[in-house]
Amino acid sequence: MEILVPVIIVAAIGLVCGVMLSLASHFLAVKTDERVEKVREVLPGANCGACGYTGCDGYAAAIAAGEAELTQCAPGGAETAKAIGEIMGADVGDVRKKYAVVMCSGNRDVTENKFDYHGLNSCAAAALVASGPASCRYGCMGLGDCAAVCQNDAIAVVNGVAVVDKELCGGCGKCVTACPKQVIRVIDADSRAVVTCKNADKGAETRKVCKTGCIGCMKCQKVCEYGAVTVTNFVAAVDNDKCVGCGKCEEACPQHIIKVMQ
Repeated sequence: MEILVPVIIVAAIGLVCGVMLSLASHFLAVKTDERVEKVREVLPGANCGACGYTGCDGYAAAIAAGEAELTQCAPGGAETAKAIGEIMGADVGDVRKKYAVVMCSGNRDVTENKFDYHGLNSCAAAALVASGPASCRYGCMGLGDCAAVCQNDAIAVVNGVAVVDKELCGGCGKCVTACPKQVIRVIDADSRAVVTCKNADKGAETRKVCKTGCIGCMKCQKVCEYGAVTVTNFVAAVDNDKCVGCGKCEEACPQHIIKVMQ
């Protein structure tokens, strides 16, 4: 009995505690929205942050709470948006595929570095030294920070300049964030033309650092019949909502930095 009584007491206490915990878990449980898990399952799992949230979990929770658009997952594209729409009971409409483009044509054939850089093989590190070794202060430094963060292996550095394979690119925008010079943009896949230069210096200054930089000559703007091309601060830009892809601006550009997309 001396052994049995303590055992019974301990067992009784354990039983009471178990019942109390069971009741607490039932009445104090935080209700979860089952749609969060369903949305999470259809997301690609890239956790790229392109949606503006802390990975796929954060985006799924924001969708279920009605705080996020259903079409913000760039890597997932139209297929993922449609699946989310079915879960949420909403029509997402047309979803445009996106991909990144490098707004620089200053490869090693047309530019020269202003000094030899021997530090860390990183654009972010090189940019801390006199704004980087590239002769053009707006240009790609070609050390591959963008390629390093690309989960789709869509970016390669070719002849000193980053190049994007649009067929592999998911449009997540990680490369945009990684580039200290901000020479990468994410555009709609149906964009008709793009200016591959960001140099906003006067033409004479641009020529000193890059043979193919935009010189702000305005020839592209003058030949565009649709008002799609404008030159601001000595650099051209294309409004793809107005552009019809005729190619006249590409033909008129003496620097050959306007590209009509195929």
